[in-house]
Amino acid sequence: MTLYNFIKPILFKLEPELAHYFSLYSLKFIHLLGLTKFLFKKQNSKPVSLMGLDFSNRIGLAAGMDKNAEFIEELGSMGFGFIEVGTVTPRPQKGNTKPRLFRLVKQRSIINRMGFNNKGIDFLVKKVAGSFYPGVIGVNIGKNFDTKNEKAVDDYLECFKKAYLVADYIVVNVSSPNTKDLRKLQSEKELRKILEALVKEKEELISQCGRSVPFLIKISPDLDTTSIKEVIELVNNLSIDGIVATNTTISRKEIPEYQETKGGLSGSLLTRRSLETIREVKSQLREEKVLIGVGGVSSQEDAVAMLEAGADLIQIYSSLIYSGPKIVTELIASS
Repeated sequence: MTLYNFIKPILFKLEPELAHYFSLYSLKFIHLLGLTKFLFKKQNSKPVSLMGLDFSNRIGLAAGMDKNAEFIEELGSMGFGFIEVGTVTPRPQKGNTKPRLFRLVKQRSIINRMGFNNKGIDFLVKKVAGSFYPGVIGVNIGKNFDTKNEKAVDDYLECFKKAYLVADYIVVNVSSPNTKDLRKLQSEKELRKILEALVKEKEELISQCGRSVPFLIKISPDLDTTSIKEVIELVNNLSIDGIVATNTTISRKEIPEYQETKGGLSGSLLTRRSLETIREVKSQLREEKVLIGVGGVSSQEDAVAMLEAGADLIQIYSSLIYSGPKIVTELIASS
């Protein structure tokens, strides 16, 4: 019986978003007391080098848990090989109206329509710059909700330039279903415009900063085969380091009773589709490109399946809510 088993019933009595912040600030307090080293078991792991970065293990925390990079050390103490913070936008924004986070306990899944609530790129950069976490830190970037799609490239460029100074890698998020029309940026024409601008900017930043920061694109599990192929062709043909697959889904195929609950679905109900997408991406992605698998990894069996499907690294989020920190140790052991 772990500490989380005792705390979980209390947390699940709280409104989900309140429980989220209560958990994070409780973790911060425990970490300040120096207790996390006693609570979280050290796991023998297999280091891996990808994109010029050294990962202590293949298990990472997905974007969304720590939107503002305020809990990097605390979350890192669980044993993650890498932490991805964000999604962050150029300007602070409140996100969508509450309630916007829903537990599907029976299905071990989550529906969220947070809407990129965050304190802005400048706040996040300061937090990352002041972090003492020894692992790899990724920064997930997006656009502000009120920035028109035709101007979206400007938002991504602003975040990219600022994140470049502190991030170990950057992820371009054009696949969240919770910002109006954001997913339209996954079309070949719109995506090419953004990615070519970022590639050009990166070339200038390499000469200015003297280092090359990898960047990837995060895609939706709801893309059809043609759209996936178009995205992969862009990644293969441009100086982009890889793909993160996948974001949350708007499908309610297995839970029609939640058809009217808007937002992105994550957790165990996403596992099958996420694996299908990863297999499809891997079959077309150039060998040197990196594939980060995320979506419904809730067990050691899921992790093994994702690695066998072609993922180089794995991220989790929802399973941390349902299983607690022990899931990190278990997944490290299986990868």
